[in-house]
Parts: sequence; structure tokens; C-alpha cells
Amino acid sequence: MLTYSFEHRQGESLYEHLYRCIRQDILQGRLSPGEKLPSKRTLARNLGISVITVEGAYNQLTAEGYCESRPRRGYFVMAVPPRKLSVADKGKQGRKQVLSEGADSVSCIDLTANRLQPADFPFALWSRLMRQVLSRQEAELLERSPGQGILALRQAIAGHLQSFRGLNVAPEQIVIGAGTEYLSALLIQFFGRDKRYGLENPGYERIRKIYQANGADSAAIDLDLQGIKLADLRAAGVEILHISPSHHFPTGIVMPVRRRYELLDWAAESAGRYIIEDDYDSEFRLTGRPIPTLMESDVHERVIYMNTFSKSLTPTIRISYMVLPRALVVPFQEKMGCYSCTVANFEQYTLAKFIGEGYFEKHINRMRTTYRRRREMFMDLLQASSVREYVTLIEHGSGLHLLLRLAVDMPDKVLQEKLRAADIRIRALGEYYAGEVPARAEHVFVLNYANLEEKEVRQALAAFARCLSSDECLASV
Repeated sequence: MLTYSFEHRQGESLYEHLYRCIRQDILQGRLSPGEKLPSKRTLARNLGISVITVEGAYNQLTAEGYCESRPRRGYFVMAVPPRKLSVADKGKQGRKQVLSEGADSVSCIDLTANRLQPADFPFALWSRLMRQVLSRQEAELLERSPGQGILALRQAIAGHLQSFRGLNVAPEQIVIGAGTEYLSALLIQFFGRDKRYGLENPGYERIRKIYQANGADSAAIDLDLQGIKLADLRAAGVEILHISPSHHFPTGIVMPVRRRYELLDWAAESAGRYIIEDDYDSEFRLTGRPIPTLMESDVHERVIYMNTFSKSLTPTIRISYMVLPRALVVPFQEKMGCYSCTVANFEQYTLAKFIGEGYFEKHINRMRTTYRRRREMFMDLLQASSVREYVTLIEHGSGLHLLLRLAVDMPDKVLQEKLRAADIRIRALGEYYAGEVPARAEHVFVLNYANLEEKEVRQALAAFARCLSSDECLASV
């Protein structure tokens, strides 16, 4: 029977501490692949904790690929390759390293929009911080920003990554830019257009267009239910891989730990291979704790971490950042140091205060609660409507969108036109594919619920009901 102490949790919740203990036993081989874990009730009784706590730990382990749930049989340990200590882990042991799109009309309900309701943005606080920057940092505002961004913001981001994502990085590794598209273009110029870049298929179409616009040799690599397959990666001759392992857009897939280690080992095989980790929507995993980053597990320093404040604050604040491996800092500065930072000092200093004074963490916690309530509202209204007869939900407990599989016979474009006539805008999953769309993606639609009000959800579901109830729409189910 598994036995763990809960006396020295250091602020961790019970379920998170239990999750870490079991994960450690799996990684160190004390729990063997295929071994059955104790039932939730048995383990809860043995440890003197609640069944809900055990369930939370088991669900997190399952989400990350450390174990699997078999119906009516229980939870079983998955095979996970042993790992060396990461650079961050070594740092914790005492070795410190220091380095010198929108709606067509106002009335249209846009289920694809990545926008924020005005009440969700902390306008009063943001304006107060802006006034403080203007009155107290006049000299700094007129100084030229370093190419990688002002030091204060890079320090604040480094602190945030340490506390929220468990990444021990130096400010010198961080590069600030106006959007992940700009940062991706910088990396293409840094590595070279002659490199072979691998992109997820389906994937975020704007990233694909950025690679094309910069003349990069790119390949769309198809996904299975766990992400990009190593065999396909090798067959395409990819050297630089751009992925979103913690929450893929648009499918919502969370890459399990075994697949992550396969990709990290692939990157370590050749000196010129790197992985660009787009940590899309990582702040808004609504069930369980955030999925660990790929960079955290990277012992060979081949991962470039990338994130943005567009989802966590607002898309109109064009501030993104990436974290370079230590070995790339100096080469990047030498080759790309001619570029100026594309974010104004004023916005950088304001965001630095917002993060450094703890407001960003509070904002994320508040918005996570807000989005969870909107998700529950959408689910409740969906279940109460006639649309539920035609809909299968596909989600992975993460991010601000989900997939709807509709039981219809008509082509996706025809249904979209019918919905557009009812002032409802929605995108089909097939639109995110490069090349041929597989049959499994047909009649699947991407829905962003984060910015919807109750009246909009009711209106959208009513429009869906009218379209789906027509004779030409119904599938033979």
C-alpha cells in the first residue's frame, strides 16, 4: 500500500502533494509499468484523506500520461523513460548559473472570437499603474529599450515563470516582442530559412502563414490523439519543431509525458535540432493543476519556451515573450541584436509593475473562476436545449474553447452558411488543416465560450436548434 507523509507540504494542496509523491515513485521506478494503483477509496482510507483528494491526484497523473484509467478496473501505471536531472533541478540543488480576428457586424455572435469583455479587464488598476509609470519613471520612458526588452519586465516574467510554471530562468534568456508571430519570425531569421520546420496539423493557421511569409521550408505534421508522432517527424526531415504540448489548438490535446520525452530525445540526437514550445492557454487549465512545461523536462536545453499576454490580459496588448536556452543567448544577441524591441517602454514598465506587484496572479485567479462559471453556464444551457440531441462535446479540461461534433449530413460549409444567416459565426475544425481534411474532422466545430454572455449563448443555441432540426440537416443516427 502506498504511504506518504503530508506534514511538509510547503503550501501545496493535499492533492498536489499526493500527485507529486506518486509521480516521483513512477519516475524512480518504485512503481512499475502496468502496476495497478490502489483504489481511490482504499488509498484515501489508508492516508486519512478524502476520496476527492485522491481522485484529483489520479486525474492529474492521467492527464500527464503517468497512468491510465481503465473502465471498471482502476488506474494503472504507464511506462515512462527515466530522466536525468534538468538544469532547473540542478540549480535548486545549489548550482546557480548566471548569464552576462473579429465579428462581421455588431449583431453577429462570433463563436470564434479571441476577445475580452470590458468588465474582465482591470481598467482602474491598469490606469493607476500607468499614471505611476508616467509620474515616477520619466527618464526610463525616454531611454532606448534593449532589443530583448527592458530589464524590469524580463525580471518580472522570470519571477512569474518560477512561481507559476516552475522554470528557473535568467532575465537574459527572455526576449520581449509584439506578438508570438513577431517572435516566430525572429527565430526563423536566427536559425535560417534553409532549416526544415515542423508545424502541427491541424494547427494555428496564423503561425503557418508566418512561416510561409518568411520563406521558411516548413512541413505540416499530422497529429494522432497524443500529438506529433516521432516516425512522421523523422520521415519529414524536420530540424526545428513548433508545437503546443500543454494545450494544442484547436484540438485541445494534452501531450502525455511519454510522447514528450520521445520528442526531447529526438531533439538531443542532433546539434541543430530545437523545439519551440508554444505554451498556449496554459494559465486557463480549469481542472487540476497546470500541465508542466516541456522546457522544465529538457535536460539538453533544446527547448525554446514561448508565451503571450494576449489570452491572459487582452489581445489588444501585443506583448509576448520567449525564453531561450542558455547556450543560444549569446549567439542570438550577436545575430539578432540589431533589432529594436517592438513593444513601447510605457507598456513594458506598466506590465512589469502589474506582474511584479502581484496583480497579474490575482487577475489570473479571478479570470479562471470567471471562465469556469461561463463554461458551466454554457454546459447547463446546452443540456437544457434540444441541441444536446445532435451534439457530442470534445474537450480536455483546458483552455477557453471546446469542440462540438454535430450529428448532421450536410457539408460543414453549408451549415456554416445557415448559421451565418442567423448571425452566428463558427469555424469548422477542417479549416485548421493544411491539405486534405481527414474524415474524423468532418462535422466538428471549434467554439470559444470565454467571452459569451448568457443571452448570446441562448441565442446561439436557438439558432443551432433551428438549423439542426431541418430535414436536410439531420444525420441518420
